[in-house]
Amino acid sequence: MFLNQISLHGSSTYFFFNHFPFLKLKPHQISLKHTQKNLQKYFIRNWRILRLDCLHTNAVSHSFDDLSIEENEGNSKEVAFLHWMENRGIKANHQTFLWLLDGCLNSGSLEEGKKLHGKILKMGFSNEHFLSEKLMDIYIALGDLDGAIKVFDGMPKRNVFSWNKVISGFASNKMNDKVLGFYSRMVAENGNPNESTFASILKACTGSNVWFQYVEQIHARIIRDGFSFSSFVCNPLIDLYMKNGFIDSAKKLFDKLYVKDTVSWLAMISGLSQNGYEEQAILLFFEMHIAGILPTPYVFSSVLSACTKIEFFKLGEQLHSLVFKLGFSSETYVCNALVTLYSRSGNLVSAELIFSNTLLRDGVTYNSLISGLAQCGYSDRALELFERMQHDCLKPDCVTVASLLGACASLGTLFTGKQLHSYAIKAGFSTDLIVEGSLLDLYVKCSDIDTAYEFFSTTETVNVVLWNVMLVVYGQLDNLSESFHIFRQMQIEGLVPNQFTYPSILRTCTSVGAFDLGEQIHSQVIKTGFQYDVYVCSVLIDMYAKLGKLETALEILRRLPEEDVVSWTAMIAGYTQHDMFDEALKLFGDMQNQGIQSDNIGLSSAISACAGIQALSQGRQIHAQSFLSGFSDDVSIGNALVSLYARCGQRHDAYTAFKKIDKKDNISWNALISGLAQSGFCEEALQVFSQMNTAGVETNLYTFISSVSAAANTANLKQGKQIHARIIKKGYDLETEVSNALTTLYAKCGSIDDAEKEFSEMPEKNGISWNAIITGYSQHGSGIKAINLFEKMKEVGVRPNHITFVGVLSACSHVGLVEEGLGYFDSMSKEHGLVPKPEHYNCVVDLLSRAGLLCRARKFIEDMPIEPDAIIWRTLLSACAVHKNVDIGEFAAYHLLKLEPQDSASYVLLSNLYAVARKWDSRDCTRQMMKERGVKKEPAQSWIEVKSSIHAFFVGDRLHPLAKKIYEHLEDLNQQAAKIGYVQDRYSLFSDVEQGEKDPTVYIHSEKLAIAFGLLSLPSAIPVRVIKNLRVCKDCHNWIKFVSKISNRPIIVRDAYRFHHFEAETSMEVSQSLLPLKDRVAIVTGGSRGIGHAIVNHLQSLGARVAINYASNSTQADLLASELNASCTTDHHPQAVAIKADVSDPEQVKLLFDKTEQEFGSKIHILVNCAGIMDQKYPTLANTAVEDWDMTFNINTKGSFLCCREAARRLTRDGRGRIITISTSLVGSLLPGYAAYVASKAAIESMTKILAKELKGTKITANCVAPGPVATELFFAGKTEETIQRFVDGCPLGRLGEPKDIAGIVGFLASDAGEWTNGQVIRVNGGVVV
Repeated sequence: MFLNQISLHGSSTYFFFNHFPFLKLKPHQISLKHTQKNLQKYFIRNWRILRLDCLHTNAVSHSFDDLSIEENEGNSKEVAFLHWMENRGIKANHQTFLWLLDGCLNSGSLEEGKKLHGKILKMGFSNEHFLSEKLMDIYIALGDLDGAIKVFDGMPKRNVFSWNKVISGFASNKMNDKVLGFYSRMVAENGNPNESTFASILKACTGSNVWFQYVEQIHARIIRDGFSFSSFVCNPLIDLYMKNGFIDSAKKLFDKLYVKDTVSWLAMISGLSQNGYEEQAILLFFEMHIAGILPTPYVFSSVLSACTKIEFFKLGEQLHSLVFKLGFSSETYVCNALVTLYSRSGNLVSAELIFSNTLLRDGVTYNSLISGLAQCGYSDRALELFERMQHDCLKPDCVTVASLLGACASLGTLFTGKQLHSYAIKAGFSTDLIVEGSLLDLYVKCSDIDTAYEFFSTTETVNVVLWNVMLVVYGQLDNLSESFHIFRQMQIEGLVPNQFTYPSILRTCTSVGAFDLGEQIHSQVIKTGFQYDVYVCSVLIDMYAKLGKLETALEILRRLPEEDVVSWTAMIAGYTQHDMFDEALKLFGDMQNQGIQSDNIGLSSAISACAGIQALSQGRQIHAQSFLSGFSDDVSIGNALVSLYARCGQRHDAYTAFKKIDKKDNISWNALISGLAQSGFCEEALQVFSQMNTAGVETNLYTFISSVSAAANTANLKQGKQIHARIIKKGYDLETEVSNALTTLYAKCGSIDDAEKEFSEMPEKNGISWNAIITGYSQHGSGIKAINLFEKMKEVGVRPNHITFVGVLSACSHVGLVEEGLGYFDSMSKEHGLVPKPEHYNCVVDLLSRAGLLCRARKFIEDMPIEPDAIIWRTLLSACAVHKNVDIGEFAAYHLLKLEPQDSASYVLLSNLYAVARKWDSRDCTRQMMKERGVKKEPAQSWIEVKSSIHAFFVGDRLHPLAKKIYEHLEDLNQQAAKIGYVQDRYSLFSDVEQGEKDPTVYIHSEKLAIAFGLLSLPSAIPVRVIKNLRVCKDCHNWIKFVSKISNRPIIVRDAYRFHHFEAETSMEVSQSLLPLKDRVAIVTGGSRGIGHAIVNHLQSLGARVAINYASNSTQADLLASELNASCTTDHHPQAVAIKADVSDPEQVKLLFDKTEQEFGSKIHILVNCAGIMDQKYPTLANTAVEDWDMTFNINTKGSFLCCREAARRLTRDGRGRIITISTSLVGSLLPGYAAYVASKAAIESMTKILAKELKGTKITANCVAPGPVATELFFAGKTEETIQRFVDGCPLGRLGEPKDIAGIVGFLASDAGEWTNGQVIRVNGGVVV
């Protein structure tokens, strides 16, 4: 080639530039720096305009301009030039081809390069190394890598630059697999990689899924080849380690670098930030800055992103100042990071200002601000920016649309979201994973579940995230069946659940209480290898804890491979929710000991546990810890603190904590209301409830439960009904929890009918519901109803608990069902697996004591497996005062005063015992002991509400504004009561008023004053409701009965023990003072069935207290006694008792009379002898025979004789003693065996006449009632209809007698009017002996 003939050295230099004058260079200006290569480039670039006059002088060619168009047709200038040279006999050499190949490379003509390649092969230059290198450059640059490989394979010798050239070409085209394959070939062919080789290889590994052990092998080769300290090699290796999560390896590599350039620091800082080590990234940046290394814009972008992720916004602002100082404020990468920083911090003004000042905005710039505006709720402005982005000719990408869809989802703007959906479809990225997830999230959050499911069903992308979202959706709807269907369908379609799939379905199981299904999912978690995933384990712990399987939850927690605060918090919260407060606090302490920093949820749960056991001191410590941890403004902790201090009675601290909550929600108000109510400040709780309504805070279920409970505890029926009205208005009246609270409210306020109505109308009842009504009935003296409900409760499958049995045992105590109560007590452990608590033992002691079985009660206490507390001893002492048992009372008082020497009630009860026993010296000693020990009696106080105001009264209170009128009205009531039989029981005053010494009005009890005021002030249609802090005494109890009758007003008194209802004629405690047999004691033998049953009922209705005698089966007798006691709520003696005795045995007859007098504390007044066949062999007379004559006659006659003789000896001589025998006569044809029965009845009638003569003059009467056949269950037993009809036909009146007729005659004979009848056999219903 012609240029090859020109030498650039010596005189030839002058020759060259003399023939190219347009170069405008003088020979003396030419230096060696103008190498051949530089001139070559210049020639190739300008050869078309060179005139080449020098060639003319050599006579080797014509001017290049002489080439005709025809001659060049189909060929480039390079090939044409070769032809031109050939036509002129000039032979091209390798330098010529180098220049021409450079021309092809610059022009980008792959085709001409291939033609030149052909010429090179044809002319035998293929072994020229430099030409092969140039050809590879052309093929790689112009994208023909296969051509480059062919050239490479044809090279006789390859050096590292040749290998690097191919490897770099593959890397530039992101053909990472070929890069790694070619590197393997290089190693196999004993090539020696250099820094460039490893740099390209490592970049290829970064962009592909490489088995990481392969990377470690490359790293080992780097170390072997001595490049481990080269930043050029180590920088991509650091980046590779970081992107694959090998943080420690990257740190070690970075620390060993001798020279760390900005790329090294960037790789570390960005890697730490991307792997969640934002704080370390920031610290490393500071280290870089201190080392004096100037950060690049990319470094600032990474460190600003780290600040954004962990919300170090203040630090980010400081870095912004450094960015400005170093002159990077216009760099696009930095501006994007700053826009994101300020957007996330809510400083949209600064974000928009940076956005406006950014010179070169890209899609990331727009996306950052759009995302910030969307997250802050400015969806309209975000959409405007979206339009501006399009006007700036920037195409929105999937990130842009996803951000806007997120804004629409947050604001609920479904229409705009659908428009964006349409845009995404039009733009072609609606199937992008991010956009699909955002679209599904949009429809879900906008509650368009149908569209969400339709969209989900039409997506073709295999995206487990979408399935997870649908699981969450149906979980939030508590639709377990659909959730499980999605979960099963997911598996059928071959999608592998991830660590977010299982928590979604498990949370649904937790929400709906599907424990069995939750366990099955847990099994699958184990099978798929997620049992050690921290996130999955935290949800499993939460499920088991909330569903009460705390042991399983704890086992999962103990097996966790790493310490996770969320899992520990879930366990602590589970213990707290199940009232296992000690365990919760112990676990909280263990968490701290292991160095786990608790979050706000863990701290609030621990504080709630302290509130549950009123651990005030520990709660204060956790309060201080939460403050130091930076959670002083956290709402959940604030709410827990309000609950803690309120429940512990620290009202001031509770109000302080409440005021410090900036954004109070209904949980804050509920915590204060419930806390005050539980600590006894119920009136304040109701005031806070009113303030909550005034503040316009939304009330919820828990608000109403707490406020209703507060009203119940203060017996504030009026406000309770107002709250009930609000409940109905809000639609919570069908909620079981609210109905339970309302049932308790009405029961505690004395409206047992309303409580019963609320209970009966409940759509769903749980154990608390049954407990509330059973306890209510018990407190109101309706023991039989309480017991019947308890039996029904068991029938419907509701399991009783400890609270249930307190109500049942109390009910048995109030109605005197001793044996039944003891049976229920035994069933606690035997049938229901419940260990009795002190309150249950106290109920049994009260049961036995009320029935007068004080010795048995004492033995029960002594045999108890637990140490008796003060309540048990106080119960026994109180009963001893009623039954005047000084010995056992002193025994109880001794133990009681040892336990509570400063309790005034103990001294008062002992003093009362001595007073009723007329041991005045002992009483005075007891009172003196109180004074010496400084014990003051709690003053009795009564309250009544009138016109929304609470009026309180003390004993002898004269401070009320209407005191004068109250005492005048009280005197009037006393006079009216005295006229109809009221007599003051002076012992009820416990001798505080000695006769004639002091003014009695000073000692008028508070409940009398409250009732008198209520009668004066309340409309006649409103019941008088009074609350007293102590027990109502016997005298006041009797007085209220008379007052209720006089005023014809219902009066309800709630004392410290129970409710007392007085309702005039229909009262549960109707006054019996006017009844003819008031407080007289009667024994009815054979009184559990037949005619005897009717007689017992009638005598009790006349005011008598009845001992029901039975011989064998106690069921009917006990039931009858229970019913009679339930109809009367007197606090002293029972109205009826059932006593077992065989009246044909003289010793048992005596025991019958002794026990009756012991039970009633009085002598016997009346004997009604209905005893007949009592042997179990003869349940009726239908199966007797003539051979049974002796047995039948003996039983009937002997039993009556013994009872009558014992009664005659014991009856008082005050003119009220009555002996009445019943002799049922028979009519018609006699059946076999009836002869002995009839004979015995005739003997009884004769005996009665003889007894009457003997008692003549003693004012004790003996009479016999002899009815014909009476329609009782005993008469009908064992008889056919034909037999019964014969008896009816044989009756003189043509009908069977009625039990009430016989009972009426007996009642007359037992009354004072009956003293005019003596020794008579009174025939009823035509009864005659045939």
